[in-house]
Amino acid sequence: MRTRPTLTWEPEGDLPPATSDLSAVVAAVRAGGVVVLSGAGLSTESGIPDYRGEHGSLRRNHVPMTFQEFTGDAHARRRYWARSQLGWRAMTRARPNSGHRAVAALAGSGRVTGVITQNVDGLQQAAGVPDVVELHGSLSRVVCLDCGRFSTRAELDDRLREANPGFEAVAERHRAARVNPDGDVELADEAVRAFRVVACAACGTGVLKPDVVFFGENVPPARVAECRDLVGSAATLLVLGSSLTVMSGLRFVRQAAQAGIPVLIVNQGPTRGDRWAAHRVELPLGQALTELVTRTDSP
Repeated sequence: MRTRPTLTWEPEGDLPPATSDLSAVVAAVRAGGVVVLSGAGLSTESGIPDYRGEHGSLRRNHVPMTFQEFTGDAHARRRYWARSQLGWRAMTRARPNSGHRAVAALAGSGRVTGVITQNVDGLQQAAGVPDVVELHGSLSRVVCLDCGRFSTRAELDDRLREANPGFEAVAERHRAARVNPDGDVELADEAVRAFRVVACAACGTGVLKPDVVFFGENVPPARVAECRDLVGSAATLLVLGSSLTVMSGLRFVRQAAQAGIPVLIVNQGPTRGDRWAAHRVELPLGQALTELVTRTDSP
């Protein structure tokens, strides 16, 4: 029996009212020194679902993989890699949307001085933002849990194709159409059973894991420290498209608020960080960020 991680949050007490007025965000961005903390809501317009939104995967009873399950259960690893073999290819077809491009434009102008993303899709980098801190890692990399070697997901894709001839034709008849936020698709057990998982090509026996932070796994301390330094040096922390349900992102909102750094949130729906926000806007991200760039550049 799979145990659902604690992934939901319910608002408590009175939250600051949301608005559709971007004026406070425009003023903060014009002043510069903005650090962005982005979440899954920034990528939904690229066709990658979030967990908790109106059409999020949790509403479809999708249970994300946990670190404990992945490392402790060989069948769970087989299920993950079989499903990921289909889902990862769909993720690679996703392209940056207007929200990603807007953040890239703001970074290019120097007004945004740092970007921390909770997303693992690489779309913010593909839009042209350099030095993005990937808080939860990247689906484009794979790490061996035994020898520590990193390799590309494309390299593993070739090896899994070779080890599983005909798998995709069989799987296509049993999979759901939607890709999940963690890069896999729903797939019937009968299509998973025959799937062969490969070991690390370097050490020959090591267990391979996507270089992402699974639920129940800690973000590497050095990465947390890098994010803390970015937030600590910011004039404003701008949260884009994140419910801030999990502590890995929420802690930076709390850090900023405790240090007197204004927190501005643009998201569809309430977030767990709203009580610390100086201003929160409820708009679709692509629309809001395109308007933000236009107004920031206007005299």
